[in-house]
Amino acid sequence: MSSPSDRSVDLTAAAVADDRQRFEALCLPYKADLYRFVFWLCHNHTLTEDVTQETLLRAWRSIGSLSDANAVRPWLLTIARRELARTFERKQLETVDLDSALAVGDPAFAAHDHREVDEMRAAILQLDAGFREPLMLQVLFGYSTEEIAKHMELSVPAVLTRLYRARNVLRRKMLGEMPDESDVDELS
Repeated sequence: MSSPSDRSVDLTAAAVADDRQRFEALCLPYKADLYRFVFWLCHNHTLTEDVTQETLLRAWRSIGSLSDANAVRPWLLTIARRELARTFERKQLETVDLDSALAVGDPAFAAHDHREVDEMRAAILQLDAGFREPLMLQVLFGYSTEEIAKHMELSVPAVLTRLYRARNVLRRKMLGEMPDESDVDELS
């Protein structure tokens, strides 16, 4: 015969199993989005992996506090952003004497040419918002065309057209050509 304490352990094990299933169903599908988002913020693969792992751990610990299953993605991104901020708050940077570092010829002080990246960013920012938004959702967050269509309340063919035109305009700008009139027509 089992004692009452045995039943409480069984209930706790069942609750943990339910939380695990809920976590796996809700959070794990967003792991790639989470990774891309953190990498976009910090541009460091090692740090991205650490922050993503810590974010998922925090999400696991607080999965019971998630009341709206539709809010999983923003919830995870918020946890990730805060975890990255915590990482930098805890980080103690080593101070270096600039004169001695310059004398050694540290390559960290060499000027880098990010002109092409800056030109691409400027060209993206010059895109009409109706073209820029679907492009960023696809490239930065990895949304499918169906997800973009749902998010922007458009048809899939309309999203595909906007993505095509956005890429065409960017390609022409980066090559120094004038954009084709059919690519920059007013959005309907």
